[in-house]
Amino acid sequence: MPTTTKPTYCLLTDDSPTVRKVARRFLQGSDYELDDAGNGQIALEKCAIRMPDVVLLDWNMPVMNGIEFLRAAREQFGRDHPKIVVCTTESGVDYIREAMASGADDYIIKPFDAPTLHAKLSGVLAAPASV
Repeated sequence: MPTTTKPTYCLLTDDSPTVRKVARRFLQGSDYELDDAGNGQIALEKCAIRMPDVVLLDWNMPVMNGIEFLRAAREQFGRDHPKIVVCTTESGVDYIREAMASGADDYIIKPFDAPTLHAKLSGVLAAPASV
């Protein structure tokens, strides 16, 4: 009897349609079910309706930025769900520290390529839940 696994539900959250399109193109054909949001508020609403396995999250967005989303998501849903990878042009150590302290599971600096994106998402999805 064949086993079937459900696709990994990934929410691409970035105010740039181009970045969302590139990430979608990099992940299509893999075992991902993809959805997107143009800001943190929309992403938070989508999480409340259906929890993604992983969120790819931009930092600089209107309405609700990535760090605001990150803090709200961790407060509402806990530390383990969803897994969150911040994906931003902010490359300073202070930004990385703030994201990780706010509950990010990993961090990607734009521009990114397909192997990096796949590696980061696979890594956070394989990581055990926090204790």
